[in-house]
Amino acid sequence: MDRADIVHENFLRRVASGDLPAGAVPSGPLGAAEAVAIYRAGCLSRALDRQSRDMQKAGQGFYTIGSSGHEGLAAVSAALRPTDMAFLHYRDAAFQIARAGQVPGQSITWDMALSFACSSEDPISGGRHKVLGSKALNIPPQTSTIASHLPKAVGAAYAIGAARRHKPEHRTLPEDAIVYCSFGDASANHSTAQGAFNTAQWTAYQSIPLPLLFVCEDNGIGISTKTPRGWIAATFQNRPGLKYFRCNGLDIYETFRVSQEAAHYVRTRRKPTFLHIGTIRLYGHAGADVATTYLPREEVESEEANDPLLHSVRMMAEAGALGSAEALAIYEETNARVARVAARAVARPRLTTAKDVMTSLIPPKRLCRPTNGPSAEARAAAFGADLKAMEEPQIMSRLINWALTDLMLEHPEIVMMGEDVGRKGGVYGVTQKLMSRFGPDRMIDTLLDEQSILGLAIGMAQNGFVPMPEIQFLAYLHNAEDQLRGEAATLPFFSNGQYTNPMVIRIAGLGYQKGFGGHFHNDNSVAVIRDIPGVILACPSNGADAARMLRESVRLAREEQRVVVFLEPIALYPMRDLHGERDGAWMSVYPAGNEKIPLGEVGVHGDGEDLAIVTFGNGYYLSRQVEMRLSEKGVKTRIIDLRWLSPLPADTLIEAVRGAKRILIVDETRRSGGIAEALMALFTERTDIPHARLTAEDSFIATGPAYAATMPSADAIFDTAMALTGGKT
Repeated sequence: MDRADIVHENFLRRVASGDLPAGAVPSGPLGAAEAVAIYRAGCLSRALDRQSRDMQKAGQGFYTIGSSGHEGLAAVSAALRPTDMAFLHYRDAAFQIARAGQVPGQSITWDMALSFACSSEDPISGGRHKVLGSKALNIPPQTSTIASHLPKAVGAAYAIGAARRHKPEHRTLPEDAIVYCSFGDASANHSTAQGAFNTAQWTAYQSIPLPLLFVCEDNGIGISTKTPRGWIAATFQNRPGLKYFRCNGLDIYETFRVSQEAAHYVRTRRKPTFLHIGTIRLYGHAGADVATTYLPREEVESEEANDPLLHSVRMMAEAGALGSAEALAIYEETNARVARVAARAVARPRLTTAKDVMTSLIPPKRLCRPTNGPSAEARAAAFGADLKAMEEPQIMSRLINWALTDLMLEHPEIVMMGEDVGRKGGVYGVTQKLMSRFGPDRMIDTLLDEQSILGLAIGMAQNGFVPMPEIQFLAYLHNAEDQLRGEAATLPFFSNGQYTNPMVIRIAGLGYQKGFGGHFHNDNSVAVIRDIPGVILACPSNGADAARMLRESVRLAREEQRVVVFLEPIALYPMRDLHGERDGAWMSVYPAGNEKIPLGEVGVHGDGEDLAIVTFGNGYYLSRQVEMRLSEKGVKTRIIDLRWLSPLPADTLIEAVRGAKRILIVDETRRSGGIAEALMALFTERTDIPHARLTAEDSFIATGPAYAATMPSADAIFDTAMALTGGKT
């Protein structure tokens, strides 16, 4: 017999016969009505778990990771407020069910049945995944099983205090809210979780408000790997800046009392707390997982005998809240009701086309207050003598600095965060003076942890801010890329556009830094960013474009709720000259404040028909250097600057190369997985123009004199162009 059926039959038999497990006497502030509501939530969670397995067997359901054994989380939910944003562990169905009872107008049984059936009418994901979540209940959907939602919970908690000081236009959390974040004992060991704990402690240690309630649901096992007995308590009960609470999750009275105490501590002290809840896991990890294949049967049966619903029945009877017969009737009625509801839910429509699935990849636009740019007085106060300097051509890094200043003056919800962005002004000075202009609340110097930097941004974005996190070097993104892929990009997708985390992520990167840093500071791989659905990747090649594209990127985040990665070529930050020393041809005058380069608009220099060079970033700079040499050989060129690397501006590119006899793609990223692969495919599919590519080698970048040896050079561009057009060098 299936273990779920065994647990079910045991419950019926033991409650009917009065054979209930021994335990503590019920005590604490939990009233009779609340206790019964918590028990009802547990019964519904249990019934849904059993129903999900029946649905899967019938080919009508598609998810069986259940919450059985974790029903005590309903008591935690009862101790919180519906306005407390909750990032839930995937075994927290009872928490969501209990919260639904606190908010009028909910149909939680129907909603969760639709979710198990992957119906397009599922109110949270629209049938894209079985996730816990609800806009009405303030529960953003989570898909992570490895605690990757913890960094953004830290960010959301930080945002509550930040919003008190600088209220964003689209704030979602009240001032007295706390953030709830739960996870399992196994995932507490993941590096992402450990980074989040450390960041919370680091923040609290500095007396910065962080109203965050971490909840570890300790059932002692992760799939088949056991957590060493006592490990969670030993590693968390004495951490500085992280208050530790503990309760028995099988005892709803104790769990409610301790959860109230922990929530009160967080709400009044505005400090992070770790609540350790002892639970059990029933049935194994999921429907296909048979626990007795890796655990002794005696151990499995011992856990089943400790069923938390049996404990609740006993304790409610002892407290005079509900008799055993009434408890059994509630359990049986709940199972029957879930079966009836599920029979209707499986007949509801599902997603059938790629278009339907992809509808929520792009978030909906939102109405924002109109802005006309910062006032002259505000600009004069912020820029000082820089206003006069704006009349003269400047390098890229300085124009980015001025664009950031204007944007932060115009939009008070913009917050920047990253290592060294504040006091130092960034490794390359791009954010110099911004700390003195806007203060530490809006220029946040973070600890050295890219996962936490991005998590801070994601969480703050969910409370109405427009974050602009900085990743110091492109190579440093790779240890945190799941925060983009698994969290930021998926949030609108799995919430059917109801939840968003708009932001502009600034990353200094690409190659050509002379003799500096090797592959940690020169990194020409952007494949991981382009591979994330819904994320925009921008890359300017000069200062004026950088300012205009940065303004468009902020507009995309603020108004269209997009996640934008703004890749800044480090080697071009200080570039002044193009053809010769002191020609100043690569500097630009700061563009007027209303000038933007719209998403998908490419840059076209020249109108030659012999050759169209399609490139970006440093490649555009090098191609411009070659332009005169080609002209002298009779090759008339046009040079097309992509600007927007993802999504690729396909239609605009096809128009830009129209009339050209040859196309040369110059790509400073690697031959495998680089931009050129997509461009070659595009021109093959949609034009009959002969085309070739010049790319970087499939190599890391060396330090010292060989810093550019693996990437395209001006000479290589010239030679390849001449060979392609039939000329002689």
